[in-house]
Amino acid sequence: MDTEREHPESVSLELSGCSKEDARTVFDALCACYASDRCADDVPREFHEVRPTVWLGTFEVAESPRAECAPTHLDASVTADAQGGYRAIDHFRMTLDSLFTVQDLATASGDQERELHVRLESR
Repeated sequence: MDTEREHPESVSLELSGCSKEDARTVFDALCACYASDRCADDVPREFHEVRPTVWLGTFEVAESPRAECAPTHLDASVTADAQGGYRAIDHFRMTLDSLFTVQDLATASGDQERELHVRLESR
């Protein structure tokens, strides 16, 4: 099975270490650029007061961003983990760079997928 051909341009994004407001800001900024499974009314919520919350979204990055992706303000830094095909991750990373200041924390490369662990901050 060739997973690169099945979903070659999808990027899964996981956000953690941030407020629900900053998670919403990140998802809204990326949803302005790409089709996603995150709807405009899909508001991130915290389900537990003490345990950390992780928010997930999938973005289709097959085409160039559908809008001008302008820098976005965050109240604090956001930890983001992205996973997808090599080209999809490279394309997604360029978009993140246009929206935020991106600090690389770690990367992992597999046979057909790449993982990117970054910290996002306001530009």
